[in-house]
Amino acid sequence: MIRELYKKYKFDVKSDRLGPDCLFTHWRLYFSTTMQQLCFKKFKSFSSSSQFRPGAYAITCSKIHIGSNVIIRPHTMIFADPRPGDEGSVVINDDVMLGSGVHIYTGNHRFDMPGVNLIKQGHSEPKTVILKEGCWLGANVIVLPGVTIGKNAVVGAGSLVTKNVADRALVAGNPAKLIKLLA
Repeated sequence: MIRELYKKYKFDVKSDRLGPDCLFTHWRLYFSTTMQQLCFKKFKSFSSSSQFRPGAYAITCSKIHIGSNVIIRPHTMIFADPRPGDEGSVVINDDVMLGSGVHIYTGNHRFDMPGVNLIKQGHSEPKTVILKEGCWLGANVIVLPGVTIGKNAVVGAGSLVTKNVADRALVAGNPAKLIKLLA
């Protein structure tokens, strides 16, 4: 058991991820100083005015940029692609607001080979997701690969975003559709 515990400790400290399943690093998210130290180390970039709250997940932190004044709330999942290269990154610019439970994905499972079980088809090519300055994603929004959310755009809670959202647009639904352009 001691050997397994040590192996888990090494994984949590060295892995390119954060989340409740990494208990040896997750506790650090409860304290501002240790949260920032951990985030500066793990993420591609992380602003000192941002927060990554306990209960949130980030996979492939080294391909995730988090700008200033951003709070990553509990139950949020940011999933950058682990394959080498810049594609499949997540860029969250300054002053972006995220509700709890937002999910951001840069890749998907393939399902285009008839006769091959889905689990054996691998993954699609990764596509970068960009959340531009000042946008707001309500609780439980899901953003799919390749989507850019425009500057000061609003995405209604529970929406599934499959296409780019224009600057100052209000979108909602499944899939998210334009409700109106903001003044």
